[in-house]
Amino acid sequence: MSDHVVTREHGETKGRFVIRKGGEEAELTYSITTPRLIIADHTGVPDSFRGTGAGLALVEALVAAARADGFKVMPLCPFVNATRKKHPEWADVFV
Repeated sequence: MSDHVVTREHGETKGRFVIRKGGEEAELTYSITTPRLIIADHTGVPDSFRGTGAGLALVEALVAAARADGFKVMPLCPFVNATRKKHPEWADVFV
């Protein structure tokens, strides 16, 4: 796990994981399809965050939340999909 502070904003139909630093935000957004399935839609990381592990920290937070809350993730976001392929130990979380 990185040293980034990731917070979760969770609504009825959408949510996101976000890292705030220096007035900028990196985020991983998701849509809630059912209580047991979410779709990871988009990951956005500003240039100032690149190379810091922010994107990985966001996906790690998503995986941790899925395990804690008992939902599965459909990785439509290309970054989330590519990252999960590098981590076979996360297979239990993704559909």
